[in-house]
Amino acid sequence: MGGVCTTGLVGLAVSHNPHERLRILYTKILSSLQAMPQDAAYRKYTEQLVNERFNHVKAEPDVEKLEKKINSGQIEEVIFQAECELALSRKMAEWKPWEPLIEEPPPNQWKWPI
Repeated sequence: MGGVCTTGLVGLAVSHNPHERLRILYTKILSSLQAMPQDAAYRKYTEQLVNERFNHVKAEPDVEKLEKKINSGQIEEVIFQAECELALSRKMAEWKPWEPLIEEPPPNQWKWPI
């Protein structure tokens, strides 16, 4: 048998320094959120979740215990989720969904049936 480690998850290689990877990702997400209004729902929810997970990463050096505390699958899945969240947070900062619409929607937009 070779010395290849596997997560058992297709497409996810074992992360050899998950704490450092998550530290970088969570720092970047929190930084990206700073561009949003403090009362934006996405910012409030994401900031709370990321800070909670970030605190676990800082406090728990053991990967298996960290996985249990975060409770979101294997550490590689947690890293993948953080990468997706970072991409989304950057898109949200670009899209600015909290700003008013450029044009008013038609008055009966949500009326059904027409």
